[in-house]
Formats: sequence, structure tokens, C-alpha cells
Amino acid sequence: MDWDNLRYFLELARSGTLQSAARRLEVDHTTVARRIQALEKQVGSPLFSREANGHRLTEAGRRLQPQVEAMEGAFRAVESAAPTSHEGLSGVVRIGATEGFGTIVLAPQLALFAGRHPRLLIDLLAMPRLVHLSRREADIVISLERPARGPVLVTKLTDYTLRLYASKKYLAKHQPIKAREDLRGHTFISYVDDLLFSKELQYLDELYKPDAFALRSTSVLAQYEATAAGAGIAVLPAFIAGRDKSLRRVLPDQPQAQFTRSFWMSMPAETKHLARMRAVWDFLRQTAEMQKDVLLPE
Repeated sequence: MDWDNLRYFLELARSGTLQSAARRLEVDHTTVARRIQALEKQVGSPLFSREANGHRLTEAGRRLQPQVEAMEGAFRAVESAAPTSHEGLSGVVRIGATEGFGTIVLAPQLALFAGRHPRLLIDLLAMPRLVHLSRREADIVISLERPARGPVLVTKLTDYTLRLYASKKYLAKHQPIKAREDLRGHTFISYVDDLLFSKELQYLDELYKPDAFALRSTSVLAQYEATAAGAGIAVLPAFIAGRDKSLRRVLPDQPQAQFTRSFWMSMPAETKHLARMRAVWDFLRQTAEMQKDVLLPE
């Protein structure tokens, strides 16, 4: 039986769609479909039922999956024990991260890292939503909450600071803000409440219930741009807003106007032995450590 066909079967079983499997395997989705058809012909029964939202394992497919996973485990054990190739790291590593952290902190560093490993492709999903390991959307996920369950390797990557900011232009048009009570009547910029992807983003509940919003957005970068344009006051990560000389901290001496949150990093336990995964995992930890002054400014 062709191992490549089995490999395609396993990827489709895990991802659930031809497009996702094809992306991870770096082939066209028609190639995945052709491989699955060839395997089904070999075993003599359908392995997937084709549905509107993807492919679901049949009973025959469910029986086959653990056997193929055992073969995969054996192959990876051999791969792990083999000497590292002189050609260095290769393959694809897809990283899911929150939009601001992924764009501002990770993207420049990951681009440099990939440049040192020409055969390694880094996919960075910097998105204003949760990226799911369980759905095989990414190989490594950086999230605001620790994964609650599953066979995953998890580590706390770093804490980071958020503060209350407004532009110099906005502050010049209003009376000085010296206490929390002075926030009354001000316009705020924040997240869309019913579209929050994490309870860790509910900063304003801890500080002040706004009287009015100039803008609500699922994007922290959109919030930052609106704040910089002088539209209102916002809670923003210091690693984003702290770099902008046009912004000023609001209530800088008030502990209530500063927040600390954490980033957690996770990946499937079954992939931790792969050289490219270990290398990217370690690099992300090093990057977070090197950026401590930016993430947790005094």
C-alpha cells in the first residue's frame, strides 16, 4: 500500500476539507482527491463521506485512521533518530497568533528567521480571532488563554502590558484627565462586545463604562489607527501604542489604567519531535524573551 496515499488520507481526516489538506501538503486539492480515490480503490470501500462542509470519515475510515497514525508515529521516530540533514530545516510551519502581536512583534523576526533557512516556509496567521489547533488551522498557536484540553504541548510565552492611550490632538481638545471620574463624557474606541474571541479582551469592564464610542472594531490595529487619528481614548497594547510619539498615556499614575495579559503557545504533542517545529518553537520563545522591554515596559 502506497504510504503517500495513506499520508494524504491522514491529513484529510484531520483537516476535514480538501483545501486545508492540500495547503498543508503543499499540493493542489485535486491531487488530494486523486490520492484518496486511489486509496479507496485499494481498500475496497469509501473512507470518507462527502458533505457540504467537507469530508467526514466513514466507519471504514475510522477503523483505518489509528493504524495509519501508528505508521506515522513509527516513521517520525525513525526521522527523529536520523542525523540532521546538511541542507537544514525544510517544510512548512504555520503559526497562528493574535493580530497585533503577530503583525508588530513576530512578523519582522520570523521573516529574518525564514531568511536564514531558505527551505523553510513560515505561514503567519495574524488574525483578530482564535486560531484552532484542533481544526489543524495552524501548527503552532499563540493565544490569550491557555488551551484547556487535548494532547498538546503548552507553555506560557510571555506577559504583556496594555495601557490607556489618546492622541495629543484629542487630549488638547478636552479638559485634563486626572482621575477615573474625569473619563465621564469622553469618547472611547474598543472591541465589538458580541464578537470578542477571548474574555481577556474585556479591559474596559475593569476600568470605566464608556458614555459613547467613536468606533468599535474586531481589529486592534484598526483601534490603534482610530486612536492615532484623534477619535477617542482606547486601551491598547504598549508594544503597539508605545512606539507612536503622537500618543500619550491617559492616567499614567493610576494602576486601574494599566492591564497585564498573557500569551500562551501550544502545538500538537505528536509534532514536537520534528526539527522544524522544535526550531520555530524555540525561536518564538527567544523572540518573546528578547522583546520583554517592549512587551512589558516600565
